[in-house]
Amino acid sequence: MKDALKRERVKGFLHVRDGRIVNEDGEEVLLTGWGLGNYLLCEGYMWLNDGANRMDRPRRIENIVRECAGSEYAEAFWKKYRENYITEADIRRMAELGYNSVRIPITSRLFIKEEPGLQWVEEGFLLLDRVIDFCEKYGVYAFIDLHGAPGGQTGANIDDSIDDLPRLFIDRDSYDKGVALWKKLAERYKDRSIVAGYDILNEPLRSPRKTLPDGTPDPEDDMAKYLPELSGFYRDAIAAIREVDPNHLLSLEGHRWATDPAVFDHSFDPEMVIHFHRYACHPGPEVYTEYLERQDALKAPLWLGETGENYPEWYAAMYPLALELSIGFNIWPWKKLSERHVQNNPYRIKTPKNWKKITDYANGGVRPSYEEAQEIFDEFLENMKLENCEFSEKVHASLFRRPGTTLRATDFDELPLADGSLPYAFNKAYENDTPYRKNTGAHLVNHYPDAARMFAFDTMMMRYTLGLEKGESVRYSFYDIASGNTLDITGFTKGCVRLSVTLLADGTTKKTSEYAFGVQKSTASEAFAIRDLPLPDTEKLTVLIEVLDGCLELEELILK
Repeated sequence: MKDALKRERVKGFLHVRDGRIVNEDGEEVLLTGWGLGNYLLCEGYMWLNDGANRMDRPRRIENIVRECAGSEYAEAFWKKYRENYITEADIRRMAELGYNSVRIPITSRLFIKEEPGLQWVEEGFLLLDRVIDFCEKYGVYAFIDLHGAPGGQTGANIDDSIDDLPRLFIDRDSYDKGVALWKKLAERYKDRSIVAGYDILNEPLRSPRKTLPDGTPDPEDDMAKYLPELSGFYRDAIAAIREVDPNHLLSLEGHRWATDPAVFDHSFDPEMVIHFHRYACHPGPEVYTEYLERQDALKAPLWLGETGENYPEWYAAMYPLALELSIGFNIWPWKKLSERHVQNNPYRIKTPKNWKKITDYANGGVRPSYEEAQEIFDEFLENMKLENCEFSEKVHASLFRRPGTTLRATDFDELPLADGSLPYAFNKAYENDTPYRKNTGAHLVNHYPDAARMFAFDTMMMRYTLGLEKGESVRYSFYDIASGNTLDITGFTKGCVRLSVTLLADGTTKKTSEYAFGVQKSTASEAFAIRDLPLPDTEKLTVLIEVLDGCLELEELILK
């Protein structure tokens, strides 16, 4: 697996072979990288819009900037915004961190006018050229992602639609423009091997939002009724691309926020990649099952092409598991404006001092003066430069479970070992108040029942600890351990407990230690910690924890 992640494998056009992505030498490539959300297509939440509908999508954000700062300033602002938000430094930094790919979301309005006929806009192509040139310089594959198709493909703010309907599939003009845009892009980039592929449509056909009086989804608001049109668009766009470009991968997504695989009832192209998204789910093997089944049926590789916006601890459970299953990933997004309480992107843009005056206006409040608004936006333009952003080593480390990771104890290894045995052992199948880890029978203890939901995609995983009793055991895997790294293990006891901790380096036992905690006959929950456990130098470290006597709750493993 590790070789497939190496940036040295960024080499020539990518192709599909036996259900895997391979480079020009036939070597497997597992894609790892970040999406450039909020760059060529803005989203309101990444502007901390405080729920303002008037500031939830590109065309509306553009209006707010113009209304607050004036037309002349707004024109100059957007030019500077696109120069500053993603620069050569961003792509260079991705390469330095070891990522091998980037996903570039685009809106069609930067490439083709919303006017009669095909009126091309050169600005979008030049901006795309610029980033692709950076990718070529630093050896990072680029996926072109049509995030906002003509008319909108989703029917929501994320596609820059006018009225929250997927008009790409309703209006013939939008449909034809969408096909023409892909042919134009393919003509331009057909010979660029650093372009990994074309992500034909982001998250087509949203889930229903409206409900009937009985609480069931309103079928009239279910965009799945356009599934035949989605399949037809894929067919027509691919045919247009293949007229001029036989070289590139084609990334296709299912409907309902790219979570439903129904459209993958056949292979659309020999170079097809099945692309799916996962947010706000419990990070266990079950979230991959139905797509693994489609992979087996169609012999097409899988790509978790958008995911994230969660705790780093969630990342530490979700993404190493994907890689074990030979599923590459692209996390969303690389940087954004965000509050300090949870940083879940590598780079956080600091919020301009009086930013709330902009969002208050978008929510119906007083408009700041033109001069004040211009000062606020000027500060934003400076803050978004990579050198002015705050980096999170924990976010980066968590994707690969490298030193700097904190892993919840509930996220023990689940996939079978090489000999077919399970990496965990429980005395019985426990009943829990969460479905997470249900397939294993593990005892998940709701240790923090009053914990508040911190953000929309919070699965409440942080409230649970792992209950273990005598005779039970679990394993945890970590990677790229060097001499000097250490491990902390924390949890709670009631009464006396003895446990052993065995360290295995690349499958070979290096050390077993025993520990005793607690007070005999105590009924109070007492915290315990094993601190600064020295670790061996190894590519893969497995930590085996066995309870020898008593019972306990494991909470976290902290790799330092």
